[in-house]
Amino acid sequence: MAYQHPNSSARPQPRRGPSGAWNRLKPAIIDPLDAYGLPSKEAYYTTLVARYMKFCASSGTGEDLEAAFTTLSIQNTALKPPPVLPSDTARPGPAQRPSATERPNDLPNILLAMRRLREGIVASHRTDAFAQRVYIFIIQAAILTRQWEAYQAPLLHLLHHIHPRTLLSPTELRDFVDYRILDLACRQNDLSGAYAVKLAFGQRSQRVDAVLKALVSDDWVRFWRIKRVVDGYQRALMEFAEERMRMHALKCIGRSYLSVEKPFVESAANAKWEVLVRDSGVGWQLAENGMVVVRRPKVR
Repeated sequence: MAYQHPNSSARPQPRRGPSGAWNRLKPAIIDPLDAYGLPSKEAYYTTLVARYMKFCASSGTGEDLEAAFTTLSIQNTALKPPPVLPSDTARPGPAQRPSATERPNDLPNILLAMRRLREGIVASHRTDAFAQRVYIFIIQAAILTRQWEAYQAPLLHLLHHIHPRTLLSPTELRDFVDYRILDLACRQNDLSGAYAVKLAFGQRSQRVDAVLKALVSDDWVRFWRIKRVVDGYQRALMEFAEERMRMHALKCIGRSYLSVEKPFVESAANAKWEVLVRDSGVGWQLAENGMVVVRRPKVR
């Protein structure tokens, strides 16, 4: 047996545990829209557009896509605050979180990614053609989903910061000024502000002017007629004023008639009778002959 000095330290031999179990683990699937840092905003934008188009194509018919847009709740887009972008600031971002790329409803995640990309562009002070293209996409997608929190700030930034440096085409400028006017008139009920924007940009749009006239005069017949002929973006903005016009039409019927035909009520309110009873609180009585009893004459 070999002699060891009492002061000599005997180091244990390193032991290596079995690593086969670790090698068999599959790598976590990272959603490209959840990637922090945005090393390439152009690549991120391409991925975002592809996911948005995939969502639209998977919705089936146009009616199904419209329903998916209108039923989206704003709470779904506010589940967590947007992360800080390390590419635009000095702080390192948090670690990536695993998530599945296939989701039952991908629209909230898409809207959150739009906000993430927009804030990255704002932080990098970009006003070039790429920033303009991103803002056009984000504004139009947010309008279709009725998320005014997602399109109001980008719309103002596009018109007042990007457009003076990177000009929009005349058609694009007309469209986005129309969106601004309709947002003021229909959602915010600010008709004076809508006319101020119209005057500032020298805007001349026959359909938007007709919408403003219908709102000023509470002309629900003209309002419903115009809503049927405008494009999808303008129609989505006009929906913010729907309930206001509907309640005005119902009040006029209530003051003017004792009884009226059911189709007339549905036409004036632009909604089915069942929807009026359920959502608008209509308490009139529907007779068996199809007449709506608005109020009964007072017996003297």
